[in-house]
Amino acid sequence: MNNPRLFHWGAVISLIALILLTLAWELWLAPLRTGGSFLVLKAVVLLLPLMGILKERVYTYQWSSMFILAFFAEGVMRAWSDKGLSQQLALVEVFLTVVFFVCVVLFVRAMRLMLAR
Repeated sequence: MNNPRLFHWGAVISLIALILLTLAWELWLAPLRTGGSFLVLKAVVLLLPLMGILKERVYTYQWSSMFILAFFAEGVMRAWSDKGLSQQLALVEVFLTVVFFVCVVLFVRAMRLMLAR
């Protein structure tokens, strides 16, 4: 399966879903403090790779594969330590980061195979 378009759209959709999840989580669904918390700024950090991912820049795909691991670690820790809705949202965050990571790695691999031909 060497179709980079499929992996590109998987990365785009999972990154946008992660941005929306972060906004909803920290503003409305289960913020650390009533009325929202400064953790909503995580969504701003997630915007850093968005343009490069949308434009299919391989370099952005490469560095974002390491960048997303911080969000994976946060999701694992909050899934382990939080309770209730926050714990469920953390599990969704873990799922989205794994999907993003896999799509990014497979996109870069598919692009390299395509260029090698």
